Amino acid sequence: MQERFLIHGPTDSGVTILLAHGAGAPMDSVSMTAAADALASKDFRVVRFEFGYMRARRTSGDRKPPPKAEILNPEYRAAIDEIGDTEVLIIGGKSMGGRVASMVADDLHAESKVAGLLCLGYPFHPPGKPDQLRTQHLKSLKTPALICQGTRDEFGTREEVAGYQLSDSIEILWLEDGDHDLKPRKTISGFSTADHLAKMAETARAWADRLKL
Repeated sequence: MQERFLIHGPTDSGVTILLAHGAGAPMDSVSMTAAADALASKDFRVVRFEFGYMRARRTSGDRKPPPKAEILNPEYRAAIDEIGDTEVLIIGGKSMGGRVASMVADDLHAESKVAGLLCLGYPFHPPGKPDQLRTQHLKSLKTPALICQGTRDEFGTREEVAGYQLSDSIEILWLEDGDHDLKPRKTISGFSTADHLAKMAETARAWADRLKL
């Protein structure tokens, strides 16, 4: 049976990053594991978890679509409670996981339970549906946030996101030619996935060190 949490990085780290997975891939997917490894290399304690529907898939094989992101908010809060006390906690995730984290972030930040929000490939809109924006709550977000996004992400390209109204608390790291997994086409961009993940982790480290904790 899959463990409830996957933990990487130093156990005595002063900063824990809690990450949830995207809509279609589990917490131990290739992209999630690579991102966790990169963050752990910068002395973060990285904790990954799965929502109930994804855990159920492991035993049932049922591929039903995930519930609406809003339905998962209580599960994210429960995961925070389960990991217990941490010196500094940053929440976030891959795609949908980051979106869910962004929905609960402000309440938790106001309670001094969360210091920041880290989103890896934020799903600003469904692919091919640029008018169906998922940004309303991001206009007034108060939690310090870092979104790491590929410039050709089909869930929100650099050109599209430039026209959105987003809170000043949000910083965006643009990774050249990266897709929704931050993966570039090396022959076009000159970068590799490893390059982009290293840049993501380096930027996250510098951003976390600037947070008012």
